[in-house]
Amino acid sequence: MITKILRKVPAGTLLVPMLVLSLIHTFFPAWLDSALIRYTFGSAGTYTVLGICLVTAGAQLKLRELLRVLRRGGVLLLAKFLIGAALGILVGKCFGMQGIFGISSLAIICAVTSTNGGLYYALAQDLGDEVDAAAVGILAVSNGPFLTMLALGASGLTSFDLKSILAMVLPLLIGMILGNLDPTFAEFLSSATPVLTFFLGCVLGAGIDLKNVLLGGLSGILLGLITLFISGPFVVLCDRFLNRRLGYAGWAASATAGNAVAVPAAVALADTTLDPLVANATAQVAAAVILTAVLVPLIAAWWGRKYGCPKHPKNT
Repeated sequence: MITKILRKVPAGTLLVPMLVLSLIHTFFPAWLDSALIRYTFGSAGTYTVLGICLVTAGAQLKLRELLRVLRRGGVLLLAKFLIGAALGILVGKCFGMQGIFGISSLAIICAVTSTNGGLYYALAQDLGDEVDAAAVGILAVSNGPFLTMLALGASGLTSFDLKSILAMVLPLLIGMILGNLDPTFAEFLSSATPVLTFFLGCVLGAGIDLKNVLLGGLSGILLGLITLFISGPFVVLCDRFLNRRLGYAGWAASATAGNAVAVPAAVALADTTLDPLVANATAQVAAAVILTAVLVPLIAAWWGRKYGCPKHPKNT
């Protein structure tokens, strides 16, 4: 019965456990409060499962496909940055840094330029191919405050978070080396993908507190909708015309990263004039994280089935 539910729900292998764990985290947080559970499903668990997923993805990747990974991931990363920077700067120029409808330029840039790597990877596995999945290593550049500071014109003040990028790229490279040295090892790891996707949904959900949607208020929900329905189509358009792909990866990259919640405060350390914006921006970005985490899998799965993707080829 459980397997039938996972298969029936769009992107269900990821979405169902993510929603279940997020509900537990929101309404029964004590259930996840033991040291063992926190280690398994907390931030450490997220990085552990994602690292294993990246080794598995890298093992399926042939060396000759490396340039394709760089191109696909680079287009998605650049598209996210350009639309996030454009929206944030436009709002700032027209309405000042305080923004419009209570949403500041800082919040817009933080939410739109980042990518939820775990969610992207799971959807790439569910809809795409090994090149799509491996592109998560390129999208890791959007982690942390670097792109936000760059978009705000403060790139000279930032510290490039090399560790977070290496944490995504190194497992991918290790898997690629092992898989190319021994194709049977790559085949062995490929069978674990659905199981890993399920547990990735668990650890992502265990980090989601649905009450943050209420804390972000209507402005936070609006920020999530802007991230989805203004920036999302632009990223999909770039994926279709520059990568010459079907667009599902553009939707998969449209969710706001969980660690984007900490970016407003990190940026304010470099520019203290942004301090008054931090509290609202943090709550709004948190709301956008949750809203996009729930809606992006549904949209990406619908798009993949309607317009085609490697795992669900469109009948012609």
